[in-house]
Amino acid sequence: MFKENKCSKEMSITFDAFTNELKNIRTGRVSPDILKSIMIDNYGSNMPLTQLANINNLDNMTLNITLWDASLIKSVEKNILESNLGVTPQSDGQNILLKFPELTSERRKELVKIISDISEKFKVSIRNIRRKYIDEVKELEKNKSISIDESKKFQEVIQSYTDDSVKKIDSTSKSKESEILKI
Repeated sequence: MFKENKCSKEMSITFDAFTNELKNIRTGRVSPDILKSIMIDNYGSNMPLTQLANINNLDNMTLNITLWDASLIKSVEKNILESNLGVTPQSDGQNILLKFPELTSERRKELVKIISDISEKFKVSIRNIRRKYIDEVKELEKNKSISIDESKKFQEVIQSYTDDSVKKIDSTSKSKESEILKI
């Protein structure tokens, strides 16, 4: 039998992943969350930078990273440079300073394009989930496990979950875009 809540949950998890991805795009004030995606090789295992250091705001555009293990400084600097954050780390041996530049109008437009690319990627994920569950329903119908009417009803439910998820992605990305474009 088809499980509606499983489909709904998968789409919900995809939307949550989308919102987490958007958190990495900074607007006015730089947030330590921007460093969550940076992974550091720590004695043979990859760990998020946020688990290896204290990260604090010194002001709106500066982050201070205090590593618990000073031997990781070079590795952290290298990974920050490779992360495309648009910032060069400055180290004093124990701390790393990240001074983010003010967002220019050109950079804001770039960020809007990045947001639209991210939202499109997650919409495709939602559509793939829809396809998977519709195929599952059609297979149940083909095997005579459910009737044609039930199949159509389930397909409509799946489509409504898909439409809702895509609308949520659109509205979230639009609000993030307007937040970025606001000076």
